[in-house]
Amino acid sequence: MNHDHLDPINALNMPEIADMTFAMDFLVRSKESVRNIATVLTETASPELRVLLRKQLKQAISMHQEITELMIEKKWFHPHDLSEQYQLDQLSAKNTIMIGNMNLFPVETNRKGMFDRTPDQH
Repeated sequence: MNHDHLDPINALNMPEIADMTFAMDFLVRSKESVRNIATVLTETASPELRVLLRKQLKQAISMHQEITELMIEKKWFHPHDLSEQYQLDQLSAKNTIMIGNMNLFPVETNRKGMFDRTPDQH
C-alpha cells in the first residue's frame, strides 16, 4: 500500500475494514452502556426506576452479546484466541499508522490517467 490516499489500490478491502471498525466501536460502546446502567442501578432509590433500569440492563447485555457473536462469526473478534486477536490488533495498528502518515492534502490532486477508462460523460 502506498501513501497516496487517492490511489484506488488503497481502497482494496476498505469496506470490510470499515465494517470491522464500526462493529468494534459499537461493541465498546455497548459495553460502556452495560457498565453505566449497572452503576446507575446501584445508585437509584426509586423502585419504579430500578425496574426500568433492570429491563434496560438486560437489553444492553443482549445487545452486547449479539454484537460479539456477529463479530466472532465474521472473524473480526477472537476473544478465545489471544494470538489471533493480537495479530488482528497489530494489523489495525499498522493500518492506523499508515493512514496517519498519508499526505491527505497533497498539492497535486490531478489523477488523470490513473484509471483504466475515462469517466462517464454526462
